[in-house]
This record gives sequence, C-alpha cells and structure tokens, in this order.
Amino acid sequence: MTYLQALVIALVQGVTELFPVSSLGHSVLIPAWIGGSWQTMVTQSSEQSSESSFYLAYIVALHCATALALAWFFRADWIRIIRGFFRSLPRSVRESMQDRRLRLAVADKDERLAWMIIFATIPVGLTGVLLEHTFRVLFAKPTAAAVFLFINGLILLGAEALRRSALRRKPAVAAAGRPAQAFAPAGTAETAAAGAPGHAVAQGYSATRLYDSPGASSAPGGPGAPTSGAGRPASHRKPASGRDVADIEEAEESDTRLARLSYADGVLIGASQILALLAGISRSGVTMAGGLWRGLDHEDAARFAFLLATPVILAAGVLKIPSLFGEAGAHIHGQVIVGVIVCGIAAYLSVRFLVRWFQTRTLTPFAIYCLIFGGISIIHFV
Repeated sequence: MTYLQALVIALVQGVTELFPVSSLGHSVLIPAWIGGSWQTMVTQSSEQSSESSFYLAYIVALHCATALALAWFFRADWIRIIRGFFRSLPRSVRESMQDRRLRLAVADKDERLAWMIIFATIPVGLTGVLLEHTFRVLFAKPTAAAVFLFINGLILLGAEALRRSALRRKPAVAAAGRPAQAFAPAGTAETAAAGAPGHAVAQGYSATRLYDSPGASSAPGGPGAPTSGAGRPASHRKPASGRDVADIEEAEESDTRLARLSYADGVLIGASQILALLAGISRSGVTMAGGLWRGLDHEDAARFAFLLATPVILAAGVLKIPSLFGEAGAHIHGQVIVGVIVCGIAAYLSVRFLVRWFQTRTLTPFAIYCLIFGGISIIHFV
C-alpha cells in the first residue's frame, strides 16, 4: 500500500462512515473503479484466507480513528450518559435482587439513554462477531457493493416517504413540533403523556430539558437562577469539542426526546445496523431510517445514529486491532499513522457538518447520490 492509497482511503473512510452513503461500500467500489493494485487490495480482502490482508488491517485502524473522532465530538454527551449508567447500575442491581427479577432503576434521561444504547447495541454486536467474516467474503465485491449501495438509496428514500406520510396523517402532531421543524409522534410531550404504545415517558421526566437530574444539584436552574432564551435557565458550561453552549444544550434537549422512546423501539433502531455488515448499506443511513420509522425527526434520528455507532465501530476496531501487529500490518505502520490522522480529522469535520445539516435538512440528497453512483457502478461491474 502506497502513501497515496493510504491517504485516499482514509479520506473516503472518514467521510463516508458518517455520511449515510456506506463507508464499506465505498472502500470496495472506489479501489475497484481505479483498478490495478487498488482493485487487488479489495479482491484479497474478500477471500476466505483474508485474515492476513493488510487492507483489512488498515480499514480496522481507520474504524478506530472514526470512533475516536465521534467520541471526542460527543464527549460532553458521553460523560453525562456514562455517569447516568453508573448512577443507575447500583440501584438496578439492588432492586433486581430485592424483587428477584430484572428491574431497571431509571431516574432521568441520561440513565435511560445509557441503558437504551446498551440494549440497542447487543443485536449488531452479536451478529457482527458471528457473521462479519461470512458477509465480507460473500458480499464485499464490487458488483454486490454496487447493488447494495443502490438499495441503500431506496431505503433512504423510503424512510423519507414514510415520515412525510406520517406527518400528513397527524398534522396536529407536526404542528406541535419545534419552530421550523416538525416533530413526529415520538418527539412530542403530548403523545408521550397520552400513553401512546412504545413512547412512554419514564417517571420523573419533564417535557423540557432537565437541570435537576441526580448528581447535578450544582447545575443552574433553581429558583432565582438566570435565564436565557424562552425562559430557560442560562448555562454556565464551557464549549466542548468545537461545539458552543447552545449546541450542547440542544443535545440535552434531544436526549430528553430520545429517552421517550421505548426500549423495544431503541433495540429495533439499533438492530437495523446489522444491515450495515453488507458492503453498500450505510450504518448511519439505516439507523436514521429506523429512527424516522419509529417517529424521530431528522435531528434526533441522526444524533441517536451517531451515539449508537460510536461503541459499535470502536468495539469492531478494538477486537481486530491485534492484526495490525501481526503479519497483515507488518509493512504499513507508517501508512497507518498517516491514515489514522487524516481519517480522524475527516470524521470529526463530517460529524460537525452532519449534526447541523439534519437540523433542517433530509436524507434525500444522499439517497439520490447512492442511486446514481450505485446504478452507474452496477452497469460498470456487471
């Protein structure tokens, strides 16, 4: 692998892992389009004896870089969520032992979201461990990747059509959404309070952002606290990971809405990531499609997709990172260093862009891209 190849593949991975256009599909199709030694890398990686493939080892390193970029960008959010988990865990264990059955003691949105991410990650984690090699050998080929990329475009268009249909059927719900962007059923306090199936609010939740969650007594918002905006308490927190205070506050509000999802809905959305084991199907794309299907708006669906992707991508990379220190990675250590830096920067810039994009825009442009590139690739490789 040359440094030019390492640089190009790192840029492709850093962008397409988070954009809903399939990084695995592009890591197969782009080298195949270029041909020559580029295509040989892909051919080798899809063979039965590919565990010693330097290309796979390199892709593993890039996955770790992407996951670390995601974790860094959302680090303020992950700190809240992880703290929520460790607040909830001892209470859950204690109540489960008392009742002699599994019980989750959840007191706020961070605690509930932590458990939801864990449950939603289990299906794709188990499937990846058991079937990732099989899927790669069978489907990580240019023709198959082109077909699945085209299908990915259809999935994105279908998700948009379902959401538009749902909003037309429930105009009252759409009208109750945030200014400039309507809410689907799971995003409204009214729907949750009405006890709609699968969208119940956990006890103690409010329809607005919480400042009084356990362990946060020093947070602003008590009587006499300064306010900003629409009467909300002003935040004294500092910006984190290139995000201003308003972005972090919006993230907390998004988590409040995500926490209204049922655990079953969270697992269904998380399980959709299994499709991303097929080269050409986008992890973030199908997860967002699942979120839209279960009633989230684009902003919340994108946020949930990125949160779910972080542990999955990181775990997949960590499990196979030893290959970088074996035969497969013996002669590409310099390329790996360059690739990890480039991929990490590209992934960080991509998530910054996408978080803002989905505040007001849809999946449709990405769907059109997948249909065009996938269709042209099918014609070229068949």
